[in-house]
Amino acid sequence: MLLVTGGAGFIGSHLVQAALARGQAVRVLDDLSSGRPERLPPDAELLVGDITDPVAVKDAMQGVTHVAHLAALRAVPRSVAQPLDTDRVNSHGTLSVLDAAKQAGARRVVVTSSSSIYGAAATLPTPETARPRPASPYAGSKLAGEHYAEVYAGLFGLSTVSLRLFNVYGPGQSPDGPYAQLVPRTLQALRNGERPVVYGNGTQSRDLVYVDDVVGAFLVALDSDVTGTLNVGSGRATTVLDVVKAAGGHETNVQWLPERPGDVPHTCADITAIEQALGWRPTVDLADGLRRTAS
Repeated sequence: MLLVTGGAGFIGSHLVQAALARGQAVRVLDDLSSGRPERLPPDAELLVGDITDPVAVKDAMQGVTHVAHLAALRAVPRSVAQPLDTDRVNSHGTLSVLDAAKQAGARRVVVTSSSSIYGAAATLPTPETARPRPASPYAGSKLAGEHYAEVYAGLFGLSTVSLRLFNVYGPGQSPDGPYAQLVPRTLQALRNGERPVVYGNGTQSRDLVYVDDVVGAFLVALDSDVTGTLNVGSGRATTVLDVVKAAGGHETNVQWLPERPGDVPHTCADITAIEQALGWRPTVDLADGLRRTAS
């Protein structure tokens, strides 16, 4: 049995579908604060609950052998506005999941981390050996989750690995709300004949990785016994303005807004480690990924 925390969310629901397609039994634990149950196939078992609730997590962990932990309070700007909530869910929630997995005798836990832990990285593409420089409560909370995963591996023998996801995009990602990501909000604006929003000067660059590739990384990580931390990205950086252009927009028709606190100027993953450890590499380039997302 595979447990996917946050499985009714964007990445989680794609992972649930892929796991079911390969014959796994899947249970989802989600508080539905941002997840949507209609994203889930009928074969997935849904338990509505909070990862900071030890009873809910213990119940969800019964009979589970593998865990993909994706539940989190996401978005750097929200963490700046809500640091205590971010810590409670991302740090304490991850600890709660790890402890319940240990108590239930689960064999493997894959923890979702973030490229934000690197902050303004001195080296691009950035390897896992780079010194973390978290610049937001979100980044700090994700780094804490990684440390807890390492503690439970070393102290209790729980098999864990943390995947540092870069900028994931794809179908089903919400374009609404103040914390919407670059790709969905850009596509929605262009579809509606509106001006895409660009924060700062648009020269910031992001490593954009398609959701199906990310799901593939989770599946091979769940099947392996590799420990530590691994980057999951495309290995290529694209500026914000280039994303707007690739989506069909133009820099003369964007809505310029001030840079957001906590945002870093550039991200780009060195994916050598995951290629060597798991044989994983992305297969969907940005042009194809944008077409799939927009269709």
